Amino acid sequence: MSQQASPRGTFLKIAEVVRARIDADPKMTELPTAAELMGEFGVSRGVALRVFDVLQEQGVADRVAGSRLRVVRRGEVVDRRPLADQLTDVITNDQLPVGAPFPSATNLCARFGVSRPTLAKALGKLEAAGLLSEGKQGKPRIVLSLPKREESAGP
Repeated sequence: MSQQASPRGTFLKIAEVVRARIDADPKMTELPTAAELMGEFGVSRGVALRVFDVLQEQGVADRVAGSRLRVVRRGEVVDRRPLADQLTDVITNDQLPVGAPFPSATNLCARFGVSRPTLAKALGKLEAAGLLSEGKQGKPRIVLSLPKREESAGP
């Protein structure tokens, strides 16, 4: 891309380049960082962030809390619920009984594509709700109670 200043539409041109890279590389799962776009195209952080906004509007990328923007492929369903809700589903989907160890932070970070601080906040919500025991270094969290089913949720 030219180093010549282009006051309007630069972010659209960069978004086209990034989208072409996504289409050309089926293994691409994350967008470049803002810093990478800034360095490669010689643009400001604001322009890089507008590139991300355009790609999200086009349905090509999705924000993941605590992580880089993720590539969304056609037909792919994205779970946009809060991470705490998704973690609650782990108890049900993995058929974890009361007293069972909850998956490790390392496994959960990989499974949900989030950072440890983001995961820690969501796990804190499950602890506060009484679903999980407190996390302690070297000891797994334990399932303390099963989530309530939505059908039986009352006032």
